[in-house]
Amino acid sequence: MVDLFGRSGRLQDARILIDSMPMEPNSRVWGALLNGCKVYGDRARIYSKAGHWVDFSKVRAVMKDQGVVKTAGCSFIEHDHKIHRFVVSDQAHPDIERIYATLNELMNKIEKVGYVANTEFVLHDVEEGVKGDLVKMHSEKLAIAFGLLVYSDNAPMIITKNLRICGDFHNMAKLYRVLKST
Repeated sequence: MVDLFGRSGRLQDARILIDSMPMEPNSRVWGALLNGCKVYGDRARIYSKAGHWVDFSKVRAVMKDQGVVKTAGCSFIEHDHKIHRFVVSDQAHPDIERIYATLNELMNKIEKVGYVANTEFVLHDVEEGVKGDLVKMHSEKLAIAFGLLVYSDNAPMIITKNLRICGDFHNMAKLYRVLKST
């Protein structure tokens, strides 16, 4: 419910719900609220988004001291009765070289029709160019590149993720769909 309230901009309702929970809110609950705050420009923005890297590091240190483990984002796609799992900048898949080649080809095509990497989804203190490279290697993009390798043109491709789909991937997928329909 916190996530639903956050996605719809009802941040105050989300906070009231958190305060009334019978159990201690966990990192997923707070993450859902913070994401809603980020999306809707609330004052409670994530430090890394605001470029406050010292504060971000302090929060991460407290999280580590308290044993809070951040769930790594990963994407899944099924092929040949097997689930294939990808993480950002993955190197583990047996076909990873072909996957990256396909992803690079896809990215070149969609950049020609207007795609620009949205680096606001990279929450690391690195140069803007590096952020662009990182967002281009998100797990969802690796999964779609794998799907392009193994599925026929008309077969549906279902990609799932353990966390929320990155907004940059959503934009990229829309441009891919436009390309495919032309």
